[in-house]
Amino acid sequence: MPLTGTAPTFVSVLLRGLLAGLVAGLLAGTFAYVVGEPHVEAAIAIEEAATHAEPVADGHQHGEDALVGRNGQRGGLFLATGLFGAAMGGLLASAYVLLSRRRRTADDGRSGLLLAGGALLGAVIVPFLKYPPNPPAIGDPATINQRTVTYLLMVVLGLVAVWSGSLGYRSVGERAPVWLRVSAAVGGFLLVTVVSYVVLPSFQEVPGDFPATLLWSFRLASLGTQVVLWTGIGLLFAALTHRQRVVADARLAG
Repeated sequence: MPLTGTAPTFVSVLLRGLLAGLVAGLLAGTFAYVVGEPHVEAAIAIEEAATHAEPVADGHQHGEDALVGRNGQRGGLFLATGLFGAAMGGLLASAYVLLSRRRRTADDGRSGLLLAGGALLGAVIVPFLKYPPNPPAIGDPATINQRTVTYLLMVVLGLVAVWSGSLGYRSVGERAPVWLRVSAAVGGFLLVTVVSYVVLPSFQEVPGDFPATLLWSFRLASLGTQVVLWTGIGLLFAALTHRQRVVADARLAG
């Protein structure tokens, strides 16, 4: 690991990643609650209005009471984002350690930010452009399994695209001009991304009468939640890693 002084242990790096992810997850949950919840409520209202407008068949009421009420779902939002953030922070810390020997910079903070940025690009933005999230009122239950599998596959391919871009950047050599290295990185990334977009199926399940403003407000709020999460993980992990290095160097100097 290209660090001065004593290299941190995997456990210490993992704990910093978990802490950074937990805090970032709670921040993302706050963003989702403030920005995203109003759009969720509006979509649910549209769904309920459409359900109540349908005729009752065979004497049965349409819809059933949810197992978890909306208040419980709002509280669970913070638990879910906190746990998810901690898990993602742990994965980032693990990747940080596994890739430590291949890093070409001794700047721990920069390495953490690059990993978080790569995860945001590959696991969030690339899938978002192909399969943007839809509000609760949209979606065919018959295709949910297919949509779930293809979305997860798109996440994997998005990360492969980021790796391909990194590989292209390195493959031209350190002495190559910056523009050539960047071009190779962009080319490698776009190659995998475009092929993935063409090969994987698309799903058009948005009703024509669904408000376009509400749809894109919900989608942008969902994307913003992920941006807050990964930005928070990157910044907090970089700050904690830098602090650990400062403390370790101070001990060695003393």
